[in-house]
Amino acid sequence: MIFTETLTKKFSSITAVAGVSLQVQQGDIFGLVGPDGAGKTTLIRMLCGLITPDSGSITMVDNAASGESSASFGYMPQKFSLYGDLTVMENINFFGAMYGLNGTIINQRADEILQITNLFRFKQRFADNLSGGMKQKLALTCALLARPRLLVLDEPTFGVDPESRKEFWKILYQLNQEGMTILVSTPYMDEAELCKRVGFMNNGRLVVVDSPKNMKSRYPYRILEIKCASRQPEIFQGLPEILESNFYGDKYRLVVQEAKIAEAAVVEFLQGRDIPLYRLKETKPTMEDVFVALAEKEVVEWSMSSQPVN
Repeated sequence: MIFTETLTKKFSSITAVAGVSLQVQQGDIFGLVGPDGAGKTTLIRMLCGLITPDSGSITMVDNAASGESSASFGYMPQKFSLYGDLTVMENINFFGAMYGLNGTIINQRADEILQITNLFRFKQRFADNLSGGMKQKLALTCALLARPRLLVLDEPTFGVDPESRKEFWKILYQLNQEGMTILVSTPYMDEAELCKRVGFMNNGRLVVVDSPKNMKSRYPYRILEIKCASRQPEIFQGLPEILESNFYGDKYRLVVQEAKIAEAAVVEFLQGRDIPLYRLKETKPTMEDVFVALAEKEVVEWSMSSQPVN
């Protein structure tokens, strides 16, 4: 569906995208993740023809088997770009006309999509009066009017509340099941978990592409989860057996090299300070753990060829 070869873009002395070769297959939900400034938005804008690459090539095809080129796609930018002083339906009519659709087709498709996005009863509401999640659904509705085979979304749920994000992803899954290919960039690792394949970008480079399951299986460290009487976020930092320590709510999440050795060290450490230990167990890595390891690749040695953790 999308094929790029050594795609590169520079802004003055800054290389935003450095030699990215990417394939998004038909039927994919492909997630593009990485830290701020990694080059995700620049890459997406090049794919959509909004920015001209300095070098490399982009091929977009409707059918990889036939090689038919010039795929139809819908694009939803990072920031809400519709008109706040127009109603939901007025925005839809405007963008439908931009796609060259007549009024009958616009109304028919709008009714179908608004039912899917749960915006049907808000047709006459001004866009400025919609919630953040509803604005994103309106932007998605406009992107879907032309019935594209490919949907490209740049951080579509950024700043949206968790419940609205869940609803948005239910819609994406429904569209994918109906045959639509989806390329989405996201800053949220729980959303990366929902993708069929994930590409991690850092410093303009595409570091790795794989399924979330494979990425987690190749995570080179062990994770310990601890609940104890302490609420000091940095209490375990400095222990030689602990590579990284994080405190979430009422539990600690420790990154370690050897689980058994680290468990013994933690127990001894807490006993020496008379801190009751409520729970200590090994748990599976998440995409957040993978993200951190990849983002710190320069200081934390990472090998995607390492053996999966049993």
